[in-house]
Amino acid sequence: MRSWPNFELPYKFSENVLKQAETVPGEITFEDIKSRRDFRETTTFTIDPGDAKDFDDALSIKKLENGNWEIGVHIADVSHYVRPFSEIDKEAYARGTSVYLVDRVVPMLPERLSNDLCSLKPNVDRLTFSAVFEMNEKSEVLTQWFGRTVIHSDRRFSYEEAQQVIETGEGDLSAEILQFHKMATILRNERFKRGSFSFEREEVKFYIDEHGKPTGVYFKEAKESNWLIEEFMLLANQKVAERIGKVKQGQKAKTFVYRIHDRPNVEKLINFSNFIHTFGYSVKTASHKSIADSMNKLLTEIKGKNEQYIIESLAIRTMAKAKYSTQNIGHYGLSFEHYTHFTSPIRRYPDLMVHRLLDLYLHNEPSQNQPTVETMCVQSSMMEDRAVKAERASVKYKQVEFLQDKIGQKFEGIISGISEWGFYVELTDNHCEGMVPMRDMDDDFYEYDEKNYCLTGAHTRRRFVIGQKVRIEILRTNLAKRQMDFKLA
Repeated sequence: MRSWPNFELPYKFSENVLKQAETVPGEITFEDIKSRRDFRETTTFTIDPGDAKDFDDALSIKKLENGNWEIGVHIADVSHYVRPFSEIDKEAYARGTSVYLVDRVVPMLPERLSNDLCSLKPNVDRLTFSAVFEMNEKSEVLTQWFGRTVIHSDRRFSYEEAQQVIETGEGDLSAEILQFHKMATILRNERFKRGSFSFEREEVKFYIDEHGKPTGVYFKEAKESNWLIEEFMLLANQKVAERIGKVKQGQKAKTFVYRIHDRPNVEKLINFSNFIHTFGYSVKTASHKSIADSMNKLLTEIKGKNEQYIIESLAIRTMAKAKYSTQNIGHYGLSFEHYTHFTSPIRRYPDLMVHRLLDLYLHNEPSQNQPTVETMCVQSSMMEDRAVKAERASVKYKQVEFLQDKIGQKFEGIISGISEWGFYVELTDNHCEGMVPMRDMDDDFYEYDEKNYCLTGAHTRRRFVIGQKVRIEILRTNLAKRQMDFKLA
């Protein structure tokens, strides 16, 4: 039985697609290898979530004689296995992305490809598409190369294992991981100096029993091991986009897939600024740099405060949505003029498109048809939007399911939203959100003040405002609608 609205998600692959996946040759031949740059003797490893099965990316590192570093960002060569217009390709295009629900994954590619042939498992040869950089101790890119490669990963790390190495300086490949950490820290600091935003929210996760029922809630926070991978993926994505999109004056760039992010809507930004002002915070809105600097300062200031989660949510909603397009306007949030998605072709179709286009252009093929590629970008953006909504709905469903046997229990929370129907409360312990309906607030007649985000009692003048701490009791839960009603305790 499905435990969330299905969003028309394709939970199964057709027999046709599965049959074709079984016929894809798994053996890497001498012919495959001889046309590729060989990294099998170079120290290489992956860092992924502990429960991951599809390893998209690996990093390699080698000290060069001149004292610089050869850094390889190696990405699963899905385009070698998935041919354009094949049944697998058509299905992947229709799905657009893998969808990560709370208790299962709806993958973009059949398991034989996603978890086996394409996955960069340790101790086996794997075909990859790579971005290789010569970098100095200041993390500056001196030279770059893009092309097809073969690797042999020496070790698979979970984020927790890599974090342990960073914190203790000990463990497998500690010298290599610490060097990557050092370089990633410089890349990260430089990125923020240039005006990149630092949106890093705790992820709500669930302990699930064997029947799929949530037994507890915990929060996952990004640490240095996550940042290490993030910075080198960002670097590869940026440099691939520059390789195709950055052309000499007077020249026209070839059609490509960009990950674009527009500047925020001015009205939304002003509303957000007014809202946080009630908590004593402010953001400067004069320029991109001042917005980014003051927003990053704000996100640091609210860490650990009652209002943290609410302000973070609203800050993210203030920003435009990133999407895929052939029309490059840059990436506002990252402060990059050129950006694409190259690093996750197992789970994102645009990355597979990028691999194919990059390979064509590296071989001096002519520019591809722009309207066709743009149509594919629009489809990919739509499927990404569907996936995000489905993922959020599955989290909300599990939150309601987690609390449905706790009717009558009392919890601390923060008022996270106000409407004419009542006010929303986010519980401090688990970030579950429900509503205190106006109809159940029978101690007074409450008036809704939209401008000041508050409800005020006509007789008692009692006020409820966003960010206020309240104690509630769970009154009702509706699993089908993913809704909860609270009452004041």
